[in-house]
Amino acid sequence: MPRERLERPRASRAGTTCRLGQPRGGPKLSSQCGAGLRPQVAAAQVRRDRRMCGWRLLVLWALLPATAAGSSGRWYPHGTVLDPEGKYWLRWGRQGGRLAFRLEVRTTGYVGFGFSPTGTMAAADIVVGGVAHGRPYLQDYFTNANKELEKDTQQDYHLDYAMENSTHTIIEFTRELHTCDANDKRITDSTVRVIWAYHHEDPGESGPKYHDSNRGTRSLRLLNPEKVSVLSTASPYFDLVNQDVPIPNKGTTYWCQMFKIPEFQEKRHVIKVEPVIEKGHESLVHHILLYQCSSSFNDSVLDYGHECYHPNMPDAFLTCETVIFAWAIGGEGFTYPPHVGLSLGMPLDPHYVLLEVHYDNPTHKKGLIDSSGLRFFHTTDIRKYDAGVIEAGLWVSLFHTIPPGMPEFRSEGHCTLECLEEALGAEKPSGIHVFAVLLHAHLAGRGIRLRHFRHGEEMQSLAYDDDFDFNFQEFQYLKEEQTILPGDNLITECWYNTKDRSGMTWGGLSTRNEMCLSYLLYYPRINLTRCASIPDIMEQLQFIGVKEIYRPVTTWPFIIKSPKQYKNLSFMDAMNKFKWTKKEGLSFNKLVLSLPVNVRCSKTDNAEWSIQGMTALPPDIKRPYKAEPLVCAMSASTPLQGVFSLRLLVCSLLLGSMLSTRGL
Repeated sequence: MPRERLERPRASRAGTTCRLGQPRGGPKLSSQCGAGLRPQVAAAQVRRDRRMCGWRLLVLWALLPATAAGSSGRWYPHGTVLDPEGKYWLRWGRQGGRLAFRLEVRTTGYVGFGFSPTGTMAAADIVVGGVAHGRPYLQDYFTNANKELEKDTQQDYHLDYAMENSTHTIIEFTRELHTCDANDKRITDSTVRVIWAYHHEDPGESGPKYHDSNRGTRSLRLLNPEKVSVLSTASPYFDLVNQDVPIPNKGTTYWCQMFKIPEFQEKRHVIKVEPVIEKGHESLVHHILLYQCSSSFNDSVLDYGHECYHPNMPDAFLTCETVIFAWAIGGEGFTYPPHVGLSLGMPLDPHYVLLEVHYDNPTHKKGLIDSSGLRFFHTTDIRKYDAGVIEAGLWVSLFHTIPPGMPEFRSEGHCTLECLEEALGAEKPSGIHVFAVLLHAHLAGRGIRLRHFRHGEEMQSLAYDDDFDFNFQEFQYLKEEQTILPGDNLITECWYNTKDRSGMTWGGLSTRNEMCLSYLLYYPRINLTRCASIPDIMEQLQFIGVKEIYRPVTTWPFIIKSPKQYKNLSFMDAMNKFKWTKKEGLSFNKLVLSLPVNVRCSKTDNAEWSIQGMTALPPDIKRPYKAEPLVCAMSASTPLQGVFSLRLLVCSLLLGSMLSTRGL
């Protein structure tokens, strides 16, 4: 998140605020509750009213599941601005089985917030709140597939704090992660598409007015654990940032620039990486990926940047394959665990890296110049372990094939037991410890899961994202470090949707091509950079009726010899010529998942372990993992919540009657 911070609106004597929660000092009545009454109101009446409001608030404090900071006393470890103009700020944090939210919006009308499966108003879970005539309000809504707004009969959002002054509205509320309400979205470790809106008026009897252009959507990971930063104010850092990149007046641009890591006289550990976003470009810079490149270059590769995935992109860029850092809009900086750091300055460490920046310019604005990038905080206080990165999944290849017109198609990339047995057995028989994972696919990707197997038994997934968004990719911290042992299996499992495509989708570097990869951050570092697989292409071609290809293979893509219908076509042209139906696609998917795979097991600088190129079978899964059954939170309609809601209403009405004398 950019370093600029919101100038938080302060409650003035002209503002309206009521604290619903327990301040840090214990259950004392907030001095703001009913403050600022006109002098003509009798002092005795003020005292009686405050005692009455305070008594009800003390009862509420005993019922609330969490304390309140900031203005209310609750601390929010995460935050981001949701709109390009900085008018809508979201802050949030987890409290056990609940999520606490704080919305700070430049409006004196209603504030809307919610969760949507697609980022639109269709089938969304929405809450609307604010302060009207001195009375705080918060209402749970949902929309159907036609985007029609309806009040939810089960109210699952609970108001903790509300404030309005002459410019801003602030509301704080909580919600269970899983409410068992069919109209609510379950909040998990997956990407969440939040939607937001606001209006200059509060809702009337007919409900909230249409928000016009004051709306938007953002993908976030709400349950990523917070990491306490251990940086001192004097921590040295270096920046890898673009210099005056001209942004074309088109919707999407990917810009690649090669950098050389600064040379150090002694070993350093990078302990934190954070984005450096040019001021005013917070919504232009959509995501940043940093790749480690071959160390065999000379500095001539540093002379230019270029559009990524372009036919004229420099060949040197193609050697940069291993992601060592990722950031996306809405994401935060990455802090390494206190016992781990990214090593720099040693022979096996990164020397050249490629910075890929995705620019999002939906209005095709002209004349934009950007100088954004990444900042690396480092130390000479060397930590116990060097961090490593392993790329696991499907090796990027045209042999990764996805038919058109498929609402769901599954691909699997295998980090085989043979590769892990050889590499870990030689370098770290006691295993490596994974602390974060980046899941990666392209535009057709809909979900990714990194599965973990030991002796045929499936363990809990290392990471998953059932609502993958290509435009939001960042490392997920694991709640607990997970150990990978020699002989384990890892499967990166990806789901795709190609309903809108008329031709085959191939594995490749372009965003219209596909990938199915997991990047594992782990320690201690070993000499294993890739543990992946390629499915057999000949059996895929036999599915569409190919009988023979020309040998020896002298052209790429190779050419088919028979049958007649495919003669002299490349295998890509033959796959596109086949008449794909949904039924054929499902049968093809079943075949591909059962095929033997070619093992890719690589060391630094493309050296290979001896298992590379061998053929292996998918693992025999004897015991699939069974997740714990979900336990629903207490319904909002239960007696306790009924008491809570009633007393909140009584206190709100009392405050409203008190504050209405102020002419608000």
